[in-house]
Amino acid sequence: MATSEPSVTDNHPLAQRIKATLEQLHTTGLLRQRRVNGLGSQSKVIDFSHNDYLGLSREPALAQALYQGAQQYGVGSRASPLVSGYSVAHQQLEQRLCELTGHRACMLFSSGFSANSALMKTLFNANDTVIADKLVHASVIDGLKDSQCKISRFLHNDLTSAARIIERHPGCAVVTESVFSMDGDTAPITELARLCREHQCWLIVDDAHGFGVLPNGFVNADKVDIQVVTFGKALGCQGAAILASQDVIDFLVATTREYIYSTALSPANAHLALAAINWQHSHPQLLTQLLANIALFRQVATQHQLTLTESKTAIQPIMIGDNQRAMAVAKQLTQRGFLVGAIRSPTVPKGQARLRITLNAQHQADDIRALVATVASLINDSGTNTSAALQTL
Repeated sequence: MATSEPSVTDNHPLAQRIKATLEQLHTTGLLRQRRVNGLGSQSKVIDFSHNDYLGLSREPALAQALYQGAQQYGVGSRASPLVSGYSVAHQQLEQRLCELTGHRACMLFSSGFSANSALMKTLFNANDTVIADKLVHASVIDGLKDSQCKISRFLHNDLTSAARIIERHPGCAVVTESVFSMDGDTAPITELARLCREHQCWLIVDDAHGFGVLPNGFVNADKVDIQVVTFGKALGCQGAAILASQDVIDFLVATTREYIYSTALSPANAHLALAAINWQHSHPQLLTQLLANIALFRQVATQHQLTLTESKTAIQPIMIGDNQRAMAVAKQLTQRGFLVGAIRSPTVPKGQARLRITLNAQHQADDIRALVATVASLINDSGTNTSAALQTL
C-alpha cells in the first residue's frame, strides 16, 4: 500500500538535487517535457516542426522497403559491427554513400549525435587544437570536450574570424555544419576548404541538415576531409554515417568505443536508408517542390512584414526573443491547427527564443499562406492572447 512518508531514496542527496533542478527549470520556464505526438494521417493539425524535408518518412514505397529489409535481414542486427552485426545491407549503403560523396570509406551509426560525438572524442586528444564555428551542434561540442583537445571558436560563418585563428594553428582541424540546425543558414564550405588547404588543416563538416536538400548539390570529398551525414532528416528514416579516407575509417572502426561496444544499426534500417537515397534520386521533383515552398514562405512572410533571417533552406526561424512568449505563441498555433517548434535557451542564446518553422515538399501552398497569416496575427497581437496562453503552459 502506498505511503505518503518519504523513503530513504527520496532523501538521498541525488534525489534532492534532481528535485531542486526540476523546480528551478519549471520556475524559469525551461523544463523540457515529452509530449505524445498524436499526429497521424487523419490529423487536422499541419506539421511545420519536423525535419522530414522531402516527406519520405510516410512514402508507401519506403514503408515496403523497410518491410522487405526486415524480411530479408531480420528486424535487428543482433551484435556489434565487429562481432557479427555488419551485414551486406550495411556494406551496400556505405558503398552508395561513398559513390554520392566521393569519399573512399564509410561507417554507420544509429544516430547523428553518436556519430558526431564518437568522431570527435576518438579522433582528437589533449595535444590537438580544433577550430569550430561558434554554432556547431551540441554533439560536436560534447565530443570535443570528452577528447580534452584545445577548442577555439570562430564567429559564426565569419571567414575573417576563422582565418585569424587558423593562421595561428596550421595543421589543425576545422569543424562546421553545412546547414545550421537552429538558424537554417549555410556555411561557406568552398571558402573554408580553401583556407584549410592553404594552412594544411582538415575540414570536418556535420552535414545532417544539408545532405540531400542543398540546392547546389552534395557536400563532397573534393572540399571536406571528413563528413557526417544523417538519415533522419532528408531521408526520413534513422541512422548516420561518417565518411572519410580509408585510413581514417579503418582507425575509427578499430578504436571508436561507441562503435565497438554498441549493437549495430539494424540491417533493415540500412536497407531502408539505401532505398530512400535511391528514391530521392529518382524523384528530383521532391527537391524542386521543397525549394518552391521555401521561396513561397519567404515571399508571403515578407508581404506580412515578418522579419526573416538570411536562411534560404527549409529551416525558417521567426525570432520571438522571450522563452515563455515563444512557448505561448507555439501553443496558440497548435490550437489554430499548426504544429511549430518553439526553441528556447540554452539551445539558442538567451533572448533569441524563436519559432523554428521547417518546410517540406509535402506542404501545400494554401497551408503555407495560412500558417504565415496566423503567425503574423499572433506576433502583431497586442499581447492579450499570449498572456492568457502563458497561464496554461
